[in-house]
Amino acid sequence: MTVTILCMALLMLLIARAVPGATEAAAAAPKAEAENVLPPDFANVPYGPHPRQVLDFWQAKSDRPTPLLVFIHGGGFKGGDKSVVQSREWMKSSDPAQRLLDSGISLASIHYRLTPEVTYPAPMEDGARAVQFLRTKAREWNLDTTRFAAAGGSAGAGISMWIGFRDDRADPKSADPVARESTRLTCLVVYQGQCNYDPRFVKLHLPGDAYKNPCLPPLFGITPDQILDPPPEANWKMIDSAALTHLRSNAPPLYTSYRMSLSDTTGDIHHPNHGKLLKERYDALGLECTLVTKDTPPPYESELEFLRRHFGLA
Repeated sequence: MTVTILCMALLMLLIARAVPGATEAAAAAPKAEAENVLPPDFANVPYGPHPRQVLDFWQAKSDRPTPLLVFIHGGGFKGGDKSVVQSREWMKSSDPAQRLLDSGISLASIHYRLTPEVTYPAPMEDGARAVQFLRTKAREWNLDTTRFAAAGGSAGAGISMWIGFRDDRADPKSADPVARESTRLTCLVVYQGQCNYDPRFVKLHLPGDAYKNPCLPPLFGITPDQILDPPPEANWKMIDSAALTHLRSNAPPLYTSYRMSLSDTTGDIHHPNHGKLLKERYDALGLECTLVTKDTPPPYESELEFLRRHFGLA
């Protein structure tokens, strides 16, 4: 019996050494199982015909229609996944989806079309259509259409602000029931967001070589050598893609946060100068904008507190 056990142990050790990474994978397994991943109530629901036009939905339990947070992932418009909504970095929580549901807030997380297959405005239009689609599901999923918010990081932040700052895209005369719905939002919660993707603007307002970020040329369908002197069609896309271009007096309250300091000289496309410019415009319009940087302590315990207040749950 003892000899058998020893042989089995030796065999397992030999297999672990023979298969690259086997030992590391075994050690990582308990950690993966311990991760808080909450399955959605509805997964990969299509909101359009493209394979990337799908979303996941988690329903908060309530006798009354619930507010909804629409999460839009980042990834430089060329990658990313809707599952990042359950990342530990989001809302300072190891279980953000469950925290939202426990607060009475339903959650959706979307995919959208990516570059280089598409260029601007496709990713932004996908985000807007997802919001409209979710409003068509209000009765079925117990949603309050007057309390919709958007959130996201980096590219997802840019898409969220693009939706929130622009005029309502609802077309009451459309034959498409989704297009008849509103894109208006109650508030926005974004992090590492860019208020403007125009490389000329980025060069002017951000330090270093941030304007040379490789994600920008594919977004506008140009080559890197055209970023400062774009052809007419790309020039229009650069100007129109900027959330700051569309910021008006009816913009929703904004919570925007950055990991860096305003004094940082790194050529990073996520520099908080984006947030500074947003804050200045919001202040000039007399609107609410909360800017959080590495050197600025947040006025709220977390983004959830901001959401709860604007959803009337605090």
